[in-house]
Amino acid sequence: MELLDWIILIATLAFIVLYGVWKNNSHKNINEYLKGGNQARWWTVGLSVMATQASAITFLSTPGQAYHDGMGFVQFYFGLPFAMLLICVFFIPVYHKLKVYTAYEFLENRFDLRVRTLTAILFLVQRGLAAGITIYAPSIILSVVLGWNLKLLVVLVGVLVISYTMIGGTKAVNVTQKQQMFIIFLGMFLAFGFILNRFPEGIGFSEALTIAGNAGKLDLIDFSIDLNNRYTFWSGLTGGLFLALSYFGTDQSQVQRYLSGKSVKESQMGLIMNGVLKIPMQFFILLVGVMVFIFYQFEPAPLHFNPKAVTAVKASSEAENFNALEIENLLVQQQIKTALLENRPNIDKLTKQNKLQREKAKTIISKAAPDQEVNDKDYVFISFILKYLPSGLIGLLLAVIFSAAMSSTASELNALAATTTVDLYQRNKQNKSPIHYVKASKGFTLLWGVIAILFASIGSLFENLIQLVNIIGSVFYGTILGVFLIAIFIKKIKGKAAFWAAIFSELFIIILFLQDIVSFLWLNVIGAVITVSLAYLFQVIFVEKSNPTKIEN
Repeated sequence: MELLDWIILIATLAFIVLYGVWKNNSHKNINEYLKGGNQARWWTVGLSVMATQASAITFLSTPGQAYHDGMGFVQFYFGLPFAMLLICVFFIPVYHKLKVYTAYEFLENRFDLRVRTLTAILFLVQRGLAAGITIYAPSIILSVVLGWNLKLLVVLVGVLVISYTMIGGTKAVNVTQKQQMFIIFLGMFLAFGFILNRFPEGIGFSEALTIAGNAGKLDLIDFSIDLNNRYTFWSGLTGGLFLALSYFGTDQSQVQRYLSGKSVKESQMGLIMNGVLKIPMQFFILLVGVMVFIFYQFEPAPLHFNPKAVTAVKASSEAENFNALEIENLLVQQQIKTALLENRPNIDKLTKQNKLQREKAKTIISKAAPDQEVNDKDYVFISFILKYLPSGLIGLLLAVIFSAAMSSTASELNALAATTTVDLYQRNKQNKSPIHYVKASKGFTLLWGVIAILFASIGSLFENLIQLVNIIGSVFYGTILGVFLIAIFIKKIKGKAAFWAAIFSELFIIILFLQDIVSFLWLNVIGAVITVSLAYLFQVIFVEKSNPTKIEN
């Protein structure tokens, strides 16, 4: 990184933090602090919803996902637009009518305090873990690639987010997320244009798409019915629908974004905006990854993209084997380049050989340095940025990564503080002054920020990071969604049945996840269905027990 990159990076981050604090540093009550005084317009709601979901993991991992596996990951989002419509019709009117601060507050009105507390705790557990990951993910990757101290990066990101989130509350989160989304889109579009400009003469966008199609990177839709296949049309439409319903409809980090809307209509329009733009946005980010793949068909790509793992293996007894494999791989890459330029028919064979060599490299790394991460998907895009992008653009893309990390983490901390304050603290500490609850919310923001930093400090990589966040959510989301579906649509089921159904459903889903029986996306569907089914069964049992049949003599 050069001086210009540092200036752009520091200036961007400083502007976001200082602007958020400057615009929103005074709150008279928790309505102003947690709901922004209900002043957000629909475009602010929409951008805030998108920014909350689009974490740094999205911009680090998604291009790498496309580089290795193609565009199929976009199927994950196929159920999202339908979820947005359902939430707009059924969830938002209920939340606004009851004037709740959190989604779980509604459950006490519908059921009882036990159900509210249980779902709030389930949210706090899964979102608390996710907050640590959204800080850890960019920190571990940047620390490996740039050589920066990991713990220092974790603390830096955490402190920046805590500062403006704690001081400014929901309004600061909403306001800064608009700037962050502008920076994110600007950086990604500039990176995309630069990649296309670096293709060899005679290779334009249409030729790149042809090459990508021949390599199987543009296979968008898989209609196969396989419960172990993570990304298919059916898993995206069903599992993705249930995941999106639960995430946007019951996860406080998202609910809080549209609860700050000026009216029901403003909140609904914000969610519709997200439903319309989300799939094109993810498609574009995946396309960036595919273009990076095409770029590396004409430029030598690393045998393995994790530089720390490569350094470790080259300092081990397996160094000779790895070095020899690197030379072999460079020769294969050169043959692929020649075959592409001359339109030879043996590309498939060479591509398979290249892939086998990369798998062999992972095996060597695992043997030589078992503590190193062999899955290098998350390192593809950042490696490309640092090696090939010009000075200035590197700083901007790093600002994109940090901005995305900050926007998601800010929403999570804001939601964690709101849930802790409203559903746990205020519910048991009533009749305090409005300022008291504002101070309590700020204190809980700080507490959850510290917890997220501590969790991030001891975190470890697990598969592809964007998958990890969705896996954690899927373990809890199905059960929570099931409770909300009962609350809104099945009036005959009462609190006791819903509570015990949620308990047993969550235990079953955890067992199912640990046994790795089905893909994580299906956990959302299964969790919701089991919760509803058990609640109905328990309601029948409890009613029969309370009204036993009289036996006549």
